Amino acid sequence: MTYHIMNKRRIAILGSTGSIGRQALDVIRQHRDIFEVELLTANNSSDLLIRQAIEFDANSVVICNEDKYQEVKEALDPHYIKVFAGMQSVCDLVTSDNIDIVLTSMVGFSGLSSTVAAVKAGKTIALANKETLVAAGKTVMDLASKHHARILPVDSEHSAIFQCLMGSAGADIEKIHLTASGGPFRTWSREDIAKATRAQALNHPNWSMGSKITIDSATMMNKGLEIIEARWLFGTLGDKIQVVIHPESIIHSMVEYADGSVIAQMGHPDMREAIQFAFSFPERLPLDNRKLNFAELGSMSFFAPDQEKFPALRLAYESLEKGGNMACIMNAANEAAVAAFLEERIGFYDITDVVAECMNGADFVVDPDLDAIFRTNDEILAKAGEIIGRIAGRKSF
Repeated sequence: MTYHIMNKRRIAILGSTGSIGRQALDVIRQHRDIFEVELLTANNSSDLLIRQAIEFDANSVVICNEDKYQEVKEALDPHYIKVFAGMQSVCDLVTSDNIDIVLTSMVGFSGLSSTVAAVKAGKTIALANKETLVAAGKTVMDLASKHHARILPVDSEHSAIFQCLMGSAGADIEKIHLTASGGPFRTWSREDIAKATRAQALNHPNWSMGSKITIDSATMMNKGLEIIEARWLFGTLGDKIQVVIHPESIIHSMVEYADGSVIAQMGHPDMREAIQFAFSFPERLPLDNRKLNFAELGSMSFFAPDQEKFPALRLAYESLEKGGNMACIMNAANEAAVAAFLEERIGFYDITDVVAECMNGADFVVDPDLDAIFRTNDEILAKAGEIIGRIAGRKSF
């Protein structure tokens, strides 16, 4: 079989030791003749970063925790791999002429500054960090247009939507159907969900993900973030983005057109498919993964989400309708609350309670620039910390 990718694509993986980063490296491992690793970054996982850099012969690595710089440098010096430290180094290196694609898979708001740096350098962005567009969607998309940076989605749902839109340029979108597994608590009562433990919330039925995104899936905040991300990626208003529960996670999302036709993208839950498509676009490459067998699949089911049990969805729609810096407020409060839940300081529904209180009491900015977005994030993290302290002080777990 002949592929049309003539030159090797040089890739930077921001967050290479996380779940998305590790799966991205597996994609590259299967196509070493097409993709090569230029830059790897990690926050704290120095041992794994070292092993990855040696296996893939990376040109450079960044360990963001500067306390671990010497350890990484001593291990990689014999391999002639350049070592840097700190987030500013990430922002500097992603602008290199030796990089074609930047996979932004860092967790949370921390991925914004490096993504902006890559966008300003006109890089192709394989976007796995949804918080970038949640917190600063308008600004980032405006910058991408100005600097001719292409943003390709890596979230399975947004990759699915992107693929459903291919070949339909100019067609009127009636609705985007954003599918959701429903997480571990889909069939639980609200009373039982209120008592959910950290271990139960981390037990996702379909997907293997990092702890933060897994908790977001349990609260369905992850789907709320995806609604906002879809709004900016595809230029679609929030009222045209509908969430549908699909427990089997076979259909990753659907696009409905004005004539009533619905196009769906399907596959077994495997993030490598979306990662590889972003790397190889517009080509499709073989992937050693599980293929669908429709005869064995049987039936698929679909349900409307219960926003009483999962209020995060309502909060996301509210933030999108409000606009300005409200989605940034929501995101920052959620990051703080999820961290507190993972530390077992607050209960499950306290997560969305913290978010709602921050959204109701924060300073609203109608048209924020990047500086305002960063200020909002810092202010809300502090405010959420105060609320979490108050909640934790009156609860016993």
